[in-house]
Amino acid sequence: MKREIMGWKECEKRHIRKVKVDEEKIKSLLKVCSVRLKFLEKQDVDRETASIISEGYYEIIKELLTALLLKKGLKSDNHECLVSFFKENFPDREYETHMIYELKNIRNRIAYDGLFVEKVYLEKNKVEFKHIIEFLLKQIKEE
Repeated sequence: MKREIMGWKECEKRHIRKVKVDEEKIKSLLKVCSVRLKFLEKQDVDRETASIISEGYYEIIKELLTALLLKKGLKSDNHECLVSFFKENFPDREYETHMIYELKNIRNRIAYDGLFVEKVYLEKNKVEFKHIIEFLLKQIKEE
């Protein structure tokens, strides 16, 4: 059975808190994302590296969502609410929401179950991950 993304109202109630906007932390998160992306793009994709590279794309997206929340003076104590925030704030980006949620679940299976992602999964979705990253970077800069 497929789980639904936690609702934003529940996230606000249980997992989101207001914080001071921290421009230095946002800059630092953006720098880490940039370095991580540069590193990932230099890696050869094969059966053994596809999982680690997929996990890296998730980390970048997670950190960008964290920075976007921080721009709005918010902080989440879980990853699910980062996805919920995206869904709530970009309702016209349903496909991207689904991609982020799926990647989060795959990352969890890699981290907790030792899942090895097929090379074809990464090849098929890498362009989408990059589009999501570009979209999030644009939102952070415009915020």
